[in-house]
Amino acid sequence: MKVAIIGASGYTGGELFRLLHTHPKAEVVCATSRQLAGKPVTSRHPHLTGFTNLTFTNPEISSLDVDVAFLAVPHTAAMAYAPSMVEQGIKVIDLSADYRLSKEVFEKVYGVPHTAYFPAPYGLCELHREQCKNANFIANPGCFPTGATLAAAPLAGRAHTIIYDSKTGVSGAGDNASETTHFPNVGDNLTAYKWTSHRHLAEMRQELGFLKSGAKAYFTPHLLPVNRGILTTAHILLNEPLEQQEVDRLYHEYYKNEPFVRYQRPSLNSVRGSNFCDLMVEASEERVVVVSAIDNLVKGASGQAIQNMNLMCGFKETEGLWSPGILP
Repeated sequence: MKVAIIGASGYTGGELFRLLHTHPKAEVVCATSRQLAGKPVTSRHPHLTGFTNLTFTNPEISSLDVDVAFLAVPHTAAMAYAPSMVEQGIKVIDLSADYRLSKEVFEKVYGVPHTAYFPAPYGLCELHREQCKNANFIANPGCFPTGATLAAAPLAGRAHTIIYDSKTGVSGAGDNASETTHFPNVGDNLTAYKWTSHRHLAEMRQELGFLKSGAKAYFTPHLLPVNRGILTTAHILLNEPLEQQEVDRLYHEYYKNEPFVRYQRPSLNSVRGSNFCDLMVEASEERVVVVSAIDNLVKGASGQAIQNMNLMCGFKETEGLWSPGILP
C-alpha cells in the first residue's frame, strides 16, 4: 500500500516513519509539511538517515495518490482535510482529536465549532475492534485515555468512582519548545497541570459510557522528566469488594486474546519504543489500584494508528508492530 503522512514533521510523524519501515505491506510515499516543503525528511528526523530519501512536500489534498493516509496535524486542523480524503477513497487514520468525540462534546471541550463533522469509530482497538475492521476512517485515541481506559475496562461496570493519575514524558507536549518543556523547568522536577480540566477526560468518560459504566471519572496529569512514556495509576472504587484472586482472574480473562496488553508489573522501560500496554492490579476491599504503562508515542499515538490501519486493511493486527520495548 502507498501511505501518506499528513503533517510528518513532528514526533508522531517520525514514529510513523520508523514503524512503517518494517511493515511488509506498506510504504510511505508522501510526507507533508507546509513549513519544511522541499527539505529532506532526514533534516527533521535524522534517525531515519539511510531509511528514506523522501523530501517534505505540501501538495493539494486532491492530488494525493495513496491508499492510506495518517493525519498527524494539530487538533482542530484535521477537519479541513478529512471529508475530501474520504471522498477520494483514501483510508484515513486521524491522530488529532477532531473525530474522537461527539460534535457537541468536541465543541464544548475544544471551544471551536466543528465544521465537517461525521461519526467515526474510536480506534481503541481492544474495545472497538469490530467497528474498526474495514472502516474507511478511524479516530485514533488520545495517549492518556489509552493507558487509562485499558487500566479500568475490566472493572468499569463494577465501579462507582474512578480516579486516574497519570505521569507523562515530555514528548507528549509535541516538538515545539515552550516554557513548560524548557529543560530547567522539567529536569529534576515533577509537576501537575490542568488538575481538573484536561481535555482527555472527555474521552475517558466517553469510554466508560461505552462500557456501560455509571462510574464518575476524574483525571489529573503530571509532567515527568523523561522523554517517553505514560504511567497511569487508576484508583477504582467498587460497588462491592473483590478479592485479589478474582480481580486477577477478571483481568486475565478480559485481555487473554489481546496481543498488545501484558499482565505484568508495569514500567516505562519495559514498553519504551513498543506498542505494548503493561498493567497490573492490586485489590484492597472496595478499592482496586491498577497501574498501566505505555509509550505515549507508540501505543499512545503512532503504533496504535498502525494497529488501526491493519484492522482497516484486513492485515494481521500485529503487522509491523511485533517488537519488544527498549530496556534499559
